[in-house]
Amino acid sequence: MQPAFRKVVIFGAGLIGGSFSLALRKAGAVGEVVGFGRSSATLEEARQLGILDRIGRDVSQEVCDADIVLLATPVAQMADIFVRIAPYLGADTLVTDGGSTKSDVVAAARANLGKRISQFIPAHPIAGAEKSGASAAQTDLYQGRKVVLTPLPENSKDAVARIRKAWQSCGAVVSELTPQQHDEVFAAVSHLPHLLSFALVHDLAQRDNRDQLLSFAASGFRDFTRIAASSPEMWRDISLANREALLKEVKRYADELYVVYQALENNDAAKLEEIFSEARKVRSAWTQQ
Repeated sequence: MQPAFRKVVIFGAGLIGGSFSLALRKAGAVGEVVGFGRSSATLEEARQLGILDRIGRDVSQEVCDADIVLLATPVAQMADIFVRIAPYLGADTLVTDGGSTKSDVVAAARANLGKRISQFIPAHPIAGAEKSGASAAQTDLYQGRKVVLTPLPENSKDAVARIRKAWQSCGAVVSELTPQQHDEVFAAVSHLPHLLSFALVHDLAQRDNRDQLLSFAASGFRDFTRIAASSPEMWRDISLANREALLKEVKRYADELYVVYQALENNDAAKLEEIFSEARKVRSAWTQQ
């Protein structure tokens, strides 16, 4: 049988792009994977790891007959990639991405893809790890994990279905939101937690006794700050790209912290227990879903 996707071109053969390739290969869903990126060393590593069949040399020759082009780079780099690929996209080539923000990526696509905008189906795989690069790619990264598509009005049903099929071939559970809904949701449940984790570690790092503090840090600190080991470049871009929604979430969290502050200041045991009990109940219900 012929694979569902004869040729896939990936910009960024790291954790997200590399795992996409490995998962499609495992499913027998792709014939050839070609990679582009900023680092020739990373691309060569990806080729040696079996993520890529070839390292791309000429964008015009590779994207013209690709079934899918995946942008798996930091979101701030995507506008330049849209500019590079726009003149050469084949009529049947679909473009998708793995960016953690959507409104900014959609705006960049509209500004740079022109009449090809109908060929771009935005996506966000809700899967990741603290490590990055080709060596971090995992065949089963998307297995049972959510991928959110944010289709555009210009997308055909067939185009959305093809991208849905690609992610489902990776083992993902696919859902849909609008770009605005996506950014509001993930500002609260993803972007804010990362911001808080980075901020806590940074706060401790500025203290004269930071070594003493960290020497006594245990599993609670480790769990809360695990995501502060993520890529600073990527999370810088995400934070700025989703700035408006994230500012609202930071304000809401600051207000909540002040409620806790007041309960402590007033020695209000009942209020603290109320907050902690409600939080525990909601989290327990969530982990059992």
